[in-house]
Amino acid sequence: MRYTLRQLEVFVATAQHENISRAASALAMSQSAASGSLREFEQQFDVQLFDRVGKRLRLSELGRQLRPAAEELLARARALEQALSGEEVSGRLQVGATLTIGNYLAVPMIAAFRARYPAADVALSVANTAAIADRVAHYALDIGLVEGELSHPDLSCEPWQMDELTVFAAPGHPLARKQALTDDDLLGLDWIVREPGSGTRQTFDRAMHGILPALRVVLELQHTEAIKRAVEAGLGVGCLSRISLVEAFARGSLVPLRVPGRDFTRRLQIVLHRQKFHTAALRQWLALCHEQAQ
Repeated sequence: MRYTLRQLEVFVATAQHENISRAASALAMSQSAASGSLREFEQQFDVQLFDRVGKRLRLSELGRQLRPAAEELLARARALEQALSGEEVSGRLQVGATLTIGNYLAVPMIAAFRARYPAADVALSVANTAAIADRVAHYALDIGLVEGELSHPDLSCEPWQMDELTVFAAPGHPLARKQALTDDDLLGLDWIVREPGSGTRQTFDRAMHGILPALRVVLELQHTEAIKRAVEAGLGVGCLSRISLVEAFARGSLVPLRVPGRDFTRRLQIVLHRQKFHTAALRQWLALCHEQAQ
């Protein structure tokens, strides 16, 4: 064999970080060793895997074609190493989740997973749907759990579990005691909502079809807690996942507003790269996801 697994690791790490110094740091190598490994790899086959763009290294067309195969081969090699060591479910799993899932669903799942598989570790990254999808597409994450809808040629989306958004206000809001809100009521409100690109915003926009352009959005915030605090302060009304509002409703700091003419339901999604090799840890995490959905 004319290449080594270490050379593949350097190639993949450089593709992820677009910088040889950061790739070397991630692999606990010196920069000179990583540069030498990559250079030797290219020279062995007389190819160019990266183009230099300023200080960044971008994959060439050949590099983009080879990366999925290199990722899969490394994943299979690690799985074999784990099987030989007697630790089938071990190593680090990189999980990405959108804000509501990350804050209210993923942490208990991580605790359950680590209790079952002490040799495994789960790293959680929280961002909006667009960011999580991009990181899964570029192999920076093993799996994504997202709230929004997306379409990407390299990604597969599997329906996970149902969720529903709820419109809410401070207890002292003029409409807090109204039994049901009409479209005219909705148009007269000041709205505090998530930012574009988030799954919650996608569902909100879909639910408000027909009147969306006329809604008065006064604040767009990236964090669920910031939206709840702003609504509590009387700056407007919000619309978030019911999961994130349970405690606030229980203590009475926020109250739900009923909007019977609008559909706020959605299905959470599991996002995977189509060419991603499923390690034992990833397979068991998927099994846990399916348990949670039942």
